Amino acid sequence: MYYCRFIFSLFIFFTFFNNSLQAKDRRPNILFILTDDQGPQTLSCYGNTVCQTPNIDLLAKSGMVIERAYHMGSMSGAVCSPSRTMIMSGRTLWNLPPRGKKYLKQEEGVNPEEEILNNTLPAIFNRAGYETFRTCKKGNSYSLANAQFQIVKDKTSRKAGEEDGSQWHSRQVIEYLDKHTDQGTSKPFFIYFGFSHPHDERWGVNRLLKKYHVSNVKSPPTDINPGAPSLPFSWLPEHPFHHGHPDLRDEVRVPGVMRSRTEATVRNELGREYACIENIDIQIGLVVKKLKEMNELDNTYIFFTSDHGIAVGRHGLMGKQNLYEHSWRVPFIASGPGIKPGTRAEGNSYLLDVLPTLCDLTSVPIPETAQGKSLKPVLNGQSKTVRQVLYGAYCGGTKPGMRAVRKGDWKLIKYDVLNGEVRKTQLFNLKNNPNELLLEHHKKEVVGKTNNQPQKSQVNLAALPKYSAKLAEMESLLLEEMIRLGDPYRLWDQL
Repeated sequence: MYYCRFIFSLFIFFTFFNNSLQAKDRRPNILFILTDDQGPQTLSCYGNTVCQTPNIDLLAKSGMVIERAYHMGSMSGAVCSPSRTMIMSGRTLWNLPPRGKKYLKQEEGVNPEEEILNNTLPAIFNRAGYETFRTCKKGNSYSLANAQFQIVKDKTSRKAGEEDGSQWHSRQVIEYLDKHTDQGTSKPFFIYFGFSHPHDERWGVNRLLKKYHVSNVKSPPTDINPGAPSLPFSWLPEHPFHHGHPDLRDEVRVPGVMRSRTEATVRNELGREYACIENIDIQIGLVVKKLKEMNELDNTYIFFTSDHGIAVGRHGLMGKQNLYEHSWRVPFIASGPGIKPGTRAEGNSYLLDVLPTLCDLTSVPIPETAQGKSLKPVLNGQSKTVRQVLYGAYCGGTKPGMRAVRKGDWKLIKYDVLNGEVRKTQLFNLKNNPNELLLEHHKKEVVGKTNNQPQKSQVNLAALPKYSAKLAEMESLLLEEMIRLGDPYRLWDQL
């Protein structure tokens, strides 16, 4: 009897030991979640107190929140196109590869004899032995690279139903995971889980629209629902000068908004945005639950981000074609093996850092074509940032367009548009003025609607003699970054 117990004990020990080794040796999975047109200001982990996202909140608590994550910019009104190409290729804005469609020619950059297509995310992880799966919206991306995923389930789903809303995207992931389990494959998986929302037309699910006291509309509303989300502190009835992109679709033709920036319109649109985001959160919860049921959650890196932010009434703007923080910055959350729960870091990252980061975390060689930096030192708590200076550009309209540079708490934005008609400079201290408030935000009629009385110092500081030295420093820094990154344009006072 004693001998039998001893043998059984040895069997249990070696089984446990062998399973532990196998678990340790298993390569981690990747779940990369990407939303469309979502700024960090929509999430509670970045300070939002209205939009409810319990599953994204849990993701943030289980991992790290990056405070300063950005898309680098765009030379196209469809900001998502270069942004998503940067994610897929790890290339900077002015070095994007050809993508095989004529209408994207303007976005192609300098690529001296480099084989970039075979070094995109799906190609890299296919070679590394991963099973790669993708569901996302169609269009405005790197279509040649998208096709390299082994399984592709793409469809633009911007309505509210099971077949045309965010539910469709989550169902594709869950069905894929069911098949992955049924096949019993030992391959790790790379899932690119993209949503078509909260991009307009922000068609929300009825019960969530009711929750935020808003309605799906085709034309701007005239009545204010007192239960709708409040106006953001940086709301303006119009931008103080032209943004430089005449007839820009996102500023003049968004269904339910058009040119309206009234309180009724903006509050209704914010509620619709929140309804779409909460629905996304529900879908993420279903996928995470599935991973847990499969015993794969602890062995999966989960990343959550967006292709860019968006204004939705802030600064009198509605679109993403600007370089204010609400549109230039993106949410960025990561959890998984080795990432300490409940942590935050500045990061100073770009979306083009995604590719080298995913490679580094999974011990896959980073291709030489990647120009981004791995965030692994930040995610593992070894460093707070991967760079000191951040650069942004928008020139999808009149040239040379807008440029921005940020270092620490200081940020510079310059506008050179409409053939020299608009030439403006803005200087902000983001610690003191995080919403980039302007003199126009101090007007009585604006304060009366936002219920926010700005401090006297919360203005554009560029014209104040007190800050002339800081302005000169930031101007010089911007030009250095433009030269370093191969920006083909120069602003009026850089010639």
